[in-house]
Amino acid sequence: MASADLREELDCSICLTTYTDPVMLRCGHNFCRVCIDRVLDTQDGSGGYSCPECREEFQERPALMRNLALRKIMENLLTTQPTPRETGIFCTYCVDSPVPAVRSCLHCEASLCDKHLKVHSKSPEHVLSDPSTSLENRKCSVHKKILEYYCTEDATCICVSCSLAGEHRGHRVETLDEASEKKKDELKNILQKLITNSEETEGRVQSLEKRRRKAQEKASGEAERVTALFIDIRRRLDDLEKRVLSDISRQEKEKSLSLSALIQKLEIQKDELSRKMRHIEELCNMTDPLTVLQEPDTGDLCDPEEGGGDEDTGGHDNQRHDVDGLDVTGISDTLHTGLISVLTKSMPKFYVKGTNDLSLRLNKLRVGSPPKKSRIKQKHLAVKSVKRRPHYAHCHD
Repeated sequence: MASADLREELDCSICLTTYTDPVMLRCGHNFCRVCIDRVLDTQDGSGGYSCPECREEFQERPALMRNLALRKIMENLLTTQPTPRETGIFCTYCVDSPVPAVRSCLHCEASLCDKHLKVHSKSPEHVLSDPSTSLENRKCSVHKKILEYYCTEDATCICVSCSLAGEHRGHRVETLDEASEKKKDELKNILQKLITNSEETEGRVQSLEKRRRKAQEKASGEAERVTALFIDIRRRLDDLEKRVLSDISRQEKEKSLSLSALIQKLEIQKDELSRKMRHIEELCNMTDPLTVLQEPDTGDLCDPEEGGGDEDTGGHDNQRHDVDGLDVTGISDTLHTGLISVLTKSMPKFYVKGTNDLSLRLNKLRVGSPPKKSRIKQKHLAVKSVKRRPHYAHCHD
């Protein structure tokens, strides 16, 4: 009933329907913006304006103020009250045109609009409910009377006849409102427990979300550190590679120049030998003995030319090794030292347990694993020391 009266207050006095964009005049009366604009437009040129509700006059066209409070009340009521489109229930007594029903009477088995609800009986037996098309389910299936009570023992709704003379006689009964309020209290307690559980669950979710974010941040930080570490290692390895390859290229150029000089000397010697060979062949082919015998001493033809011995041309194996071979031992030492330097300088940026032990093992590896040539030399020295060991005669008793 109260909701029906409130709905009437939401009707515009001009169009007699619910407000659309309600605005208010200075006198305090509310209208639809379109409706009051239309009325004020008709009053233009009449020398004044007046409120359609209270007839208060205004010298100038009154300003329209939006009534936000009324608009919010209207929206809340319309969202909580079912509309004809939602229920499809219309007033039973409005036969000329369908009018939305706001209440249903269980006693009369009729639905009522606002107009007929005002003149409907107010007696207690006329129980009103929300608009409904199925009123039979609100009556006792045995006595066809309105369900007014609730049997707490059988947990069912009953009529007055069931309570006084029916199968529920002597049972503890309550009115529907009392039973409903008790059940609502139970539901509120359950709801409060569910709210508490929901809040606790939300707290755990937030805690886990926080832990997950920390884990993600830590993993991201570690990934950045690892990436930076390998970038630094690759840069140092690239520098070491360039340095070692540059050293190899330098040695190759030096050896190539030395060998080219030796080849040039040998080519000169070869040309000189060819010249001598042709001269001797010419002497051997001569038929005049006088000419052959008058030839100067030919023993000097086999003597080596000045500067053309093995010492200059790399004739001996040791000299040839010095000319041909690269300094492999030096290259290996440079590479080994560079690799150790890469690890020792890069690893402090990314702490790993036992890094110092790793550096010590690398240094020991360098000391304990000399180049093959050095190991052979050490073995040779050891053999010589054994050979030089003095021999002592055994003493006999």
